[in-house]
Amino acid sequence: MQPMNTTLATTVLRTDRLGAKSVAALLGGAALTALCAQVQIPFYPVPFTLQTLAVLAVSLALGSRLAVAAQATYLLAGAAGLPVFAGFSGGAARLAGPTGGYLLGFLLAAWIVGSLADRGWDRTVGRAFVACLLGTMAIYSVGASVLSLYVGWTAAWMQGVVPFVIADALKALAAATSLPLAWRLLGDRR
Repeated sequence: MQPMNTTLATTVLRTDRLGAKSVAALLGGAALTALCAQVQIPFYPVPFTLQTLAVLAVSLALGSRLAVAAQATYLLAGAAGLPVFAGFSGGAARLAGPTGGYLLGFLLAAWIVGSLADRGWDRTVGRAFVACLLGTMAIYSVGASVLSLYVGWTAAWMQGVVPFVIADALKALAAATSLPLAWRLLGDRR
């Protein structure tokens, strides 16, 4: 299915080809995710970060293709040992560990949210919020599935989903609000 609308990135960059501007946009998305991973609020069992806010906002802004590339770049940088994960950590062990599924879930979330943005869901707060909630659910699905291999389903749900629902819903709302606002500032160019 062909996208119906352009994303914020293709409108601002004035191209949908993978050229220097697109590479810069996806690198910027990966960098924003890395930066937001360092904003931590202490919590048990793992700290809250603004990482998922970045994943959702980047996905709304870039669309599916560039958003998935941005998150893949982020994950590859971290797997290679660059200190881009929460707490300035890195290494492949983070992806293979109990919470690695949440990081890998960024790829699915980027595809879901970005695909909906490709179809114009980034233009209104309501639709963008639904897209971001679906992306958040994708992160939870992959993350809790991997975590359950270590602690069982009940503990994965109680430790890896329930404590984060309210904060993640607020992050989804923040991302969902940012893109329609950006479109308004740009004059909602289609």
